Amino acid sequence: MARIVVDPVTRIEGHLRIEAETDASGFITRASSSGTMMRGIELILNGRDPRDAWAFTQRFCGVCTVVHSIASVRAVEFALGYEIPPNAQLIRNIMIATQFVHDHVVHFYHLHALDWVDVMSAASADPGATSRLQRSLSPWTNNSTDYFATVRDRLRRFVDGGQLGIFTNGYWGHPEYKLPPEVNLLAFAHYLEALAWQREVVKIHAIFGGRNPHPNFVVGGAPCTISEGEQVTAVSAASLKQVGVIIEKMRDFVDHVYLPDTLAIASYYKDWSKVGEGTGNFLCYGDLPRGTDTFNSSTLLFPRGAILDRDLSKVLPVDLEDPAQVQEFVSHSWYDYSVGKHKPLHPYDGETRPNYTGPQPPYEHLDVDRSYSWIKSPRWRGKPMEVGPLARMLLLYATGDRKARELIDSSLKRLDLPIEGLFSTLGRVASRTLETKILADALADMHSALLRNIAAGDRATFDDSLFDPSTWPPQARGAGFMEAPRGALAHWVAIEKGKIANYQAVVPSTWNAGPRDARGQDGPYEAALRGHRLADATRPLEILRTIHSFDPCLACAVHVIDPGGRELVEVKVL
Repeated sequence: MARIVVDPVTRIEGHLRIEAETDASGFITRASSSGTMMRGIELILNGRDPRDAWAFTQRFCGVCTVVHSIASVRAVEFALGYEIPPNAQLIRNIMIATQFVHDHVVHFYHLHALDWVDVMSAASADPGATSRLQRSLSPWTNNSTDYFATVRDRLRRFVDGGQLGIFTNGYWGHPEYKLPPEVNLLAFAHYLEALAWQREVVKIHAIFGGRNPHPNFVVGGAPCTISEGEQVTAVSAASLKQVGVIIEKMRDFVDHVYLPDTLAIASYYKDWSKVGEGTGNFLCYGDLPRGTDTFNSSTLLFPRGAILDRDLSKVLPVDLEDPAQVQEFVSHSWYDYSVGKHKPLHPYDGETRPNYTGPQPPYEHLDVDRSYSWIKSPRWRGKPMEVGPLARMLLLYATGDRKARELIDSSLKRLDLPIEGLFSTLGRVASRTLETKILADALADMHSALLRNIAAGDRATFDDSLFDPSTWPPQARGAGFMEAPRGALAHWVAIEKGKIANYQAVVPSTWNAGPRDARGQDGPYEAALRGHRLADATRPLEILRTIHSFDPCLACAVHVIDPGGRELVEVKVL
């Protein structure tokens, strides 16, 4: 037996360590996922005004600049019975869907494509052949031989200069790379184009939220005023027109670059449709409510539900307040519970009690038979669940969504793969792309609905009728759910006498990256790596492919305090 250590897993937010045990033939027999840093913002929130929680939770992560704020304000609105105005719902939905499209494209080209695309190979590509390939895939305007020759020559100068920058230490020339140089050049060109594209996309967050990253939010609606008459605000007729133009640019890139690239690259890696399945259990909280009642699950574009054991014929209901459903274990995590380390807690009763028992750094290996991660182990009715784009697309497919079914069926047909091909590393990659197509199209509808409301005279974006804490009940609690790009996200808050009494967040990478539980059940990362065969144990590209297919974001999955439990910084808000 050999033990392969990947630490840190790069091209992600946060710090992730993977230890994989292999047999004599190089197959992974057991994998262990360890989050190696601790967060602790839940502790910082205790005693604060719940209306301020969104600004703290937003700092869980530097990538998902929208989702934790939305989950937080929804948790408080659920607890206090707020119903936000229709325009506020549409603005939030536009910001959420924009985050998805932006995040998925950036992940594909800048974080995950390098697992499939050999950048160094692109330097030897024939620009004419790449041009012909581009023209066969879509009517994208950057398709000339001269264009791809310029990109290739730019890459050559970069390589010849000996300063590879972010491409340093890549596994270039690895035997698992299968793309011809011309396809590698196409993907590299689009890597560069996506850098410029994403700068335009984030302007939507700045228009509605005042800035990006970390736009502003507010309990009770949206923190922006829509211009009326001679009044000029950030959300004016001109800025709303700009939003529409950006949405069309988003759709154009998704339709003519991202979607064709995914299918083209996937056609060379169809063997990965049989690798990296995971647990076979999938969970969605649902999101993008179509109406003002955020908490009516029947109005959600993404449906709420659970699928067990790959059974797409049965979608099980999910209740985030049921103490028997969502629970967190710490049996193999560096935490203790007052009820005992091997008993789970529902987030309403959740505790953040750090207790590091791991080896003192530097160390060679973790003791993976004991506690080995700063991530907890969430379970739904005792089952490890995968969350994310694959789970959402499967829920849409299982509930009969017409567009999702057409996209999935047509894509599988083009790749000559069965529906079972989705339960894989390649299936996660494809699902993320197909989901982006659905959301890019939905953005146009959301924007049109907002314009219709404004044209009809409705400019309300905020309801302050319940914003006086003296009207609040002495005790209240609420669960704020949403779907983040990486999967199901929820915040649970308990409010007593106008202050936060307890706050717990269970985030997508907690679900996916969590360690084994008290019953020895693998988390999704761990389960997905079993059975992988490493072509070169010194360059474990296969591990990166499957882990990156989940789009890890560890900063928000781990639970800022020092080893003695003391806060590292105190911020006073006057």
